[in-house]
Amino acid sequence: MENLRKWVMSNLSTIVLTVLFIIILVNPDAKAWLMRQVASTGILNSSISEAKVKPGSTAAYTGLILKNEYGALIDPSYLKNKVVFINFWASWCPPCRAEFPSVEKLYKKYKTNPDIVFLTVNLDDNPGLGKTYLKEKGFTVPFITPAGNIPEDLYNGSLPTTVVLDRKGAIRLHHTGVADYSKDSFYKEIDALLK
Repeated sequence: MENLRKWVMSNLSTIVLTVLFIIILVNPDAKAWLMRQVASTGILNSSISEAKVKPGSTAAYTGLILKNEYGALIDPSYLKNKVVFINFWASWCPPCRAEFPSVEKLYKKYKTNPDIVFLTVNLDDNPGLGKTYLKEKGFTVPFITPAGNIPEDLYNGSLPTTVVLDRKGAIRLHHTGVADYSKDSFYKEIDALLK
C-alpha cells in the first residue's frame, strides 16, 4: 500500500494531465473552452486589414443560396451595398463552439445597424441540432442554412470559416479556424468598412 501511495504521489502531475487530456478529448464543451482560452490571448485573431482583396472580386455572394430558420429563401439582392459577416459553423465542431461567443458579441454590437448583415450558416447534417445548440446556449444570431451549393471562394470545407464582404461584395476577410471577433480592433475594422 505504501508503494502505491509513493507511486501516485510521484506521478500525480502525469495522472492529472492524463485525466484532463481525456476530458478534453471526449467533451466538446471542454475543447471549446480550451480553444476559447487560446483565442483570448490574441494568437488566433484574424484581421480584415491583413486580408488581400483580389482585383475584380466583387459580389462574392452571387450563387449563395440560403434559407432562414423558417425555411424562407434569403434574397441575395438584400446583401447589396451592405457589409456582410458570414460564419460557417456546426454544433458538433469544438472550434466553432469556441469562437461562437465572440460571434454573438459582434452580432449584438451591430444587430441594429442596417448596413451590416450577419449570416451564421449552420452546416449540421441535421439543422435541428444547430437550432438546439443556439437555444441551449442563449445565442441570438440568425439561424441560417444553405439551400444549395456554397461557392468555393466562400467555403472550402473547413469549419469554422468566416468571411467578411465589403459593400461592393468583395471578400475582405477569409479566415479558417477559431478566432475572437469580439476584440475592439476587429470592431474598428468593421466600422471602417461601414463608412
